[in-house]
Amino acid sequence: MNKEILRQEITFKAVRSGGAGGQHVNKVSSKVVLFWNITQTLALSDFEKERIIAKMQNRLSKDGTLIINADESRSQIKNKEIAINRFFNLLEEALQIDKVRVKTKIPRSILRKNKEAKQKLSQKKALRKPPL
Repeated sequence: MNKEILRQEITFKAVRSGGAGGQHVNKVSSKVVLFWNITQTLALSDFEKERIIAKMQNRLSKDGTLIINADESRSQIKNKEIAINRFFNLLEEALQIDKVRVKTKIPRSILRKNKEAKQKLSQKKALRKPPL
């Protein structure tokens, strides 16, 4: 993953942020929307693209564009940094290969304890019955 090429492929759009904020929110475009098209990227291999598409299919648009919104700060520059950090975190998370779980055998001591507990419970219930 080449971060420099990815940074060049990202496009930004400044939008007016919604919510509370008084007069300031109505005149300043502090919200930042990050756009990145995965199908046209040159920074990733085909395997990496397929992996990202599979992991983030609910976050991608129909044409393969990832959209990230950032409106936490009143500063457009800070929101841009937040969006970039989120973008790279999402990519790293999607590209991370999970460890394959190795099944382990149940230890004999545990199996023995379970069997003894079942026998003890069975004996207790058998003793509750009235004699014939």
